[in-house]
Amino acid sequence: MIITMANPEDFFWEALLKENEAPSPPPVLFDLPASTHLASSDGTDPSLLDNQLLSYVSRMLMEDEMGCAAAAANLQCVERGSTEEASDLLPGTEVVRAFLKGMEEASKFLPSNNSFGKEETVDQVSRHDHGRGRKKKNNDRDKKQELEEEVGRSNKIAALTIAGPEEAGAREMLNELMLRGHETCIKDMEKLRIDMDNEAEKKKKKKSNKEEKDGSSKVVDLRMLLIQCAQAMATDNQQCAGELLKKIKQHASATGDAMQRVAHCFAKGLEARLDGSGRRLCQDQWRMSLVEFLKVYKLYMAACSFKKVALIFASMTIMQAVEGKGRLHIVDYGMRCGLHWPELFRRLGSREGGPPEVRITIVDIPQPGFRPSQRIEASGCCLSRCAGELGVPFRFQAVAAAKWETVGANDLHIEPDEVLVVNDLFSFSALMDESVFCDGPSPRDVALRNISRMQPDVFIQGIANANHGASFLSRFRGALLYYSALFDMLDATTPRESELRLALEQNVLGPYALNTIACEGADLVERPEKYRQWQSRNHRAGMRQLPLRPDVVDAVREEVKTHHHKDFLLGEDGRWLLQGWMGRVLFAHSAWVPQDTSTG
Repeated sequence: MIITMANPEDFFWEALLKENEAPSPPPVLFDLPASTHLASSDGTDPSLLDNQLLSYVSRMLMEDEMGCAAAAANLQCVERGSTEEASDLLPGTEVVRAFLKGMEEASKFLPSNNSFGKEETVDQVSRHDHGRGRKKKNNDRDKKQELEEEVGRSNKIAALTIAGPEEAGAREMLNELMLRGHETCIKDMEKLRIDMDNEAEKKKKKKSNKEEKDGSSKVVDLRMLLIQCAQAMATDNQQCAGELLKKIKQHASATGDAMQRVAHCFAKGLEARLDGSGRRLCQDQWRMSLVEFLKVYKLYMAACSFKKVALIFASMTIMQAVEGKGRLHIVDYGMRCGLHWPELFRRLGSREGGPPEVRITIVDIPQPGFRPSQRIEASGCCLSRCAGELGVPFRFQAVAAAKWETVGANDLHIEPDEVLVVNDLFSFSALMDESVFCDGPSPRDVALRNISRMQPDVFIQGIANANHGASFLSRFRGALLYYSALFDMLDATTPRESELRLALEQNVLGPYALNTIACEGADLVERPEKYRQWQSRNHRAGMRQLPLRPDVVDAVREEVKTHHHKDFLLGEDGRWLLQGWMGRVLFAHSAWVPQDTSTG
């Protein structure tokens, strides 16, 4: 599974990325037309591509539930004994259509009073079950209810299926983020400042209220309780752990202060570990609609500088690498909806002398089913539209591989006159490491060696700087420090009553924390390392670190100083650009080249 704590949009895909242990299929490659327009040569309406993209994303979010919805629709057709409405079923139902058509044809040869494949009437049911007095109404509402029960659908399917006004809203928000992301972010930050000022005024009024002061309860050290509970679990003292967990849950709150919110999330993980339900809960996580996800993404971008600094660092590094060159090829590990590339497209579109031809190759886990590259195609369409709007010639390619360490230069169709850039934005911490993969070289080291053999003009790496350790207790302590800093940052930049903040904490960050606490071995989806550990890995893989460019450092410092909270950390160490909160380093960024190159 490939998910990262640094990017909320990665949660968007995480349920589809669970098959790391499966054998790696042959890479799946495809190219989109090299065009700055979305309209195809056969005159396809660009709006159709928009609809396809939203359809793809909708199915990505709720594949299982959508499958249930399709099954329900199919059953309804079977109940009617016809192919009516068959054209509205989800893709991949050709076999069902054929079956329904066959039933319709066959029904012509059946007696007119035949009830095969149909509901019994009220009279028939009454005759069959007269002794028990059981009756059954023959109306559409009862049929629908029975069908839902039969396929096990939950009530949330309709809300998570993008259609009608929500689809239009999602398209509008997506276009806004892709084409006017910076301006939108500035407006959102100004609104957050106003909201935080209003919240500060409310806090002052509460403090002046004597009744509020007199009713204050005894302060509980939730951090210590969490550590004590984890220690009890580590020593298999389930009774003590259960008692401590009960106390934690009494004082934790999803809408309280930063520590109360952290305790609320961590209590879920501790409880799942105690009752052994961690793996199931991680597989059955609730997912957001596309509109809600985009709103949460906007909030994250406005509330903190972490993602923006990463994008500025990557974009300026690429701009230097492609200076004076006419062709650029970016190999990007991990799927992130494409929302991280418009920043680069804007810079390239305004480059003196015109933009280069851009090709992006995304390396990602194949999606289960008949179309393993479906979600990558959706991202490609989105990027193609954005590049076209910004005047950047664009091509798109995908390599779908279950194991990223198997991807090499031969899979990428590298052309000799291209500037080759390899990008890893917080993705490699989800690769297996020595704690799990002990029968051979670490997949992390193999993937890095393959990148070195690609001979890129630059390899850009962004990492989540944490050390969860091999044992449960050390992993718990590391995760507690890391998430406490993230939640404290949100508490200082986002109002506590914000529903979007609650969604970000409980539905994006929370599930990652739950997995870290409740799972072990191959079920762990994040194994972050400190930047010095990654530095050693990169050196062993045959790469050389480039010095930080002063103009890049100045640009990110100006961004943080001008637009963000004073407690955001920005520093340098060993040619790494460091980001964090109140003295704790949370993210790090660096640029590398193969050892045998003479640049830098």
